[in-house]
Amino acid sequence: MSRWLKIAEVIDRLNDRVGRFASWLVLAVVLLGAWNALARYATRFTAVNLSSNAYLELQWYLFSAVFLLGAAYTLKRDEHVRVDVLHAGLHPIARAWVDVVGTILFLIPFCVFVLWSSWFPVRNSWMIFEQSPDPGGLARYPVKTLIPVAFLLLLLQAVATLIKRVAFLREHRAGAGEASS
Repeated sequence: MSRWLKIAEVIDRLNDRVGRFASWLVLAVVLLGAWNALARYATRFTAVNLSSNAYLELQWYLFSAVFLLGAAYTLKRDEHVRVDVLHAGLHPIARAWVDVVGTILFLIPFCVFVLWSSWFPVRNSWMIFEQSPDPGGLARYPVKTLIPVAFLLLLLQAVATLIKRVAFLREHRAGAGEASS
C-alpha cells in the first residue's frame, strides 16, 4: 500500500469516528426535541415552566453538529447528494474522473473558501465569548467553531477521496497497459 493510500486510510478512520459520534447526537436531538415538545405542552397545564430557551438552542446546536460533523462521513461513504444524475450510469473509470475533477475544481476550493471566510467570525466570537441574545440562551462561540472544524474534516476527506480515485485510475491504467502487451 502506498504512503498516500495510508494517509487516506487514516483520514477515513478519523471521519468514521466523527461520523459515528455524530450519529449518536441524532438520538440526543430526538430526545431533546421530545422533551421540548412535552415541556411546552405540560407548561400549559401546570404552573411550572419546564421549557427554556437553553433547551431549544441546545436542540438547534446539536442538529447543527449532526449536519456539520456528518458531512465528511457522508462523503467518505459516497452517500452524498450528487448534482450529476448521470453519475450512477457511468462506467467506473468515468465516475472516478468525474470525482477527481469535481473534487479538484469544486469541493476543495469550496472547503478552503469556507475555512477562510469563517475563521475571523469564529475568532471574533471566541474573543467576546459570544452569547445568545435570547434570555437563558447558550454560548454561541462553541457551535460556531463547528463550522471550520467540519470543513477541515470535509477538506481532509476530499483529499482522501482524491487519493483513492487517482489510485484507482492509476491501477486501471497499469492493468490496461499490461493487458495490451
